[in-house]
Amino acid sequence: MITPYPHQRQAIDSLYNWFAANQEGNPLLVLPTGAGKSVVLAVMIREILQSWPDQRILVLTHVKELIEQNAKRLAAVWPEAPMGIHSAGLRRRDCFDPIIFAGIQSVHSKALHLGRFDLILVDECHLISGKASSMYQQFFAASRQINPAIRIVGLTATDFRTGTGSLTHGHDALFAAVAYQINLLYLIEQGFLCPLVSRPVDTQIDVTGVQTQNGEFVAGQLESAADKDEITQAALSEAIALGADRQHWLVFCAGVNHAYHVTAALNARGVKAACVTGETPALARANAIAEYRAGRLRALVTVGVLTTGFDAPETDLLVMLRPTQSPGLYVQISGRGMRTAPGKTDCMVLDFAGNALRHGPVDQVKAWIPKPKTGPTAAPFKICPECESKVATSTRVCYCGYEFDLSEKPKHDAHATTAPMLSTDIRAATVRKPVSRVIYCKHQSIGKMPSLRVDYYDGLMKAASEWVCLQHDGYARRKAVQWWVQRRNDPALPVPDSIDEALDAMPYDNLKRPSAIVIVQKKYPEIVGYEFE
Repeated sequence: MITPYPHQRQAIDSLYNWFAANQEGNPLLVLPTGAGKSVVLAVMIREILQSWPDQRILVLTHVKELIEQNAKRLAAVWPEAPMGIHSAGLRRRDCFDPIIFAGIQSVHSKALHLGRFDLILVDECHLISGKASSMYQQFFAASRQINPAIRIVGLTATDFRTGTGSLTHGHDALFAAVAYQINLLYLIEQGFLCPLVSRPVDTQIDVTGVQTQNGEFVAGQLESAADKDEITQAALSEAIALGADRQHWLVFCAGVNHAYHVTAALNARGVKAACVTGETPALARANAIAEYRAGRLRALVTVGVLTTGFDAPETDLLVMLRPTQSPGLYVQISGRGMRTAPGKTDCMVLDFAGNALRHGPVDQVKAWIPKPKTGPTAAPFKICPECESKVATSTRVCYCGYEFDLSEKPKHDAHATTAPMLSTDIRAATVRKPVSRVIYCKHQSIGKMPSLRVDYYDGLMKAASEWVCLQHDGYARRKAVQWWVQRRNDPALPVPDSIDEALDAMPYDNLKRPSAIVIVQKKYPEIVGYEFE
């Protein structure tokens, strides 16, 4: 029996609470690579089927490695699970089990054949296209015809899509809100992930003149810019010198020909390497990965296929030879090196592509929110990082109390080679604070809607505050509902519609008090985690 870690248990419970508070809509669980999405899936499926045996659940993803991995995890958590697999790559065509693990390529036109499902869980859901003609959207539309009440849960490390931004915004957004998100640095501090360390390099791939299409560099132009022998030789000279004590390299390239050339150059220099691309036959790919994991290959060189569904915890060096404008791809590449392994203390990153400067520290990458299409006269706005409400760009103090520093401008290092992979200064300031008491009060600025201010005390000193926007609309309200449902001792206690109603619902023992909070030390302490007894 596998027991979920606290953050995995909290993710599952947060999803249950979200469903209890929202009678419609589809939520997201945002869990970084290595946080254990397969365990979350397995435990949740077991609990749902054991409580409601008549439910049918479909787990969808896009690569056979993830299908197999998720199915094996459920078998470990629940050996008697009534499950099947529908995947051409795995040579299975099960259709009628209560639980089906499937590849979207294999089932996108088979919704009627597979029958009714009550819940669809999508792993790596950031790959779902918004186009109605896409395989995912066609399958969802057909599934809704069979069961209009079907719910879809997305799991991802990145809650945004290249070119279109946040998965929860836009008039046609599939997902309504983030039900749970764990802080990356907290997972590193707790030992679930290992840190990334960057090293300065002199070689940089010049993307001047490379055009952008749909939020990413044009593939052919990018490969032409990157696949130059003088750049390859210079970058590998640095990699061999800096990575002398690193035994498991993942090298990310800008195209198939580029990957072949880099592989040949590595082998010529005595670094035993193999190339894995979308063109690599399945058996050759499996053999190369097995040789890499066993340590008989020092490097795997890839383009496009080892960013998801690939689990090699021993990886201790990432070599980026592929510039990208996609923050999601940048996060996925970085995540390949963050799994823990015996004897591994960190993973070195050599960024010859300028990605860290382009996107910033990997733990700080956030979903950008597309502006609403309300005409040329629509007032510009910004998002409050505390309550995530929209406010005018000139706002100095949000109604939740957060103060914007209008004098600060984005700062970028003049040298891409020195850009950090993690905001280590923030990581060092993440602390756990025991909670001795909690004080609730009404907070209202002139002309603004009120919010519920919650102050957490460690002894006599206030450790941090947060603002719960129960009277607001949209995401701020959904977030407030989730906050209330998670804390109420009595499930029958209604979610208040106003701050006065919330305060009338006291005495305070109606709400659970966290035994501790985890905060990030910024200008104002930011709460990034709670511990409930």
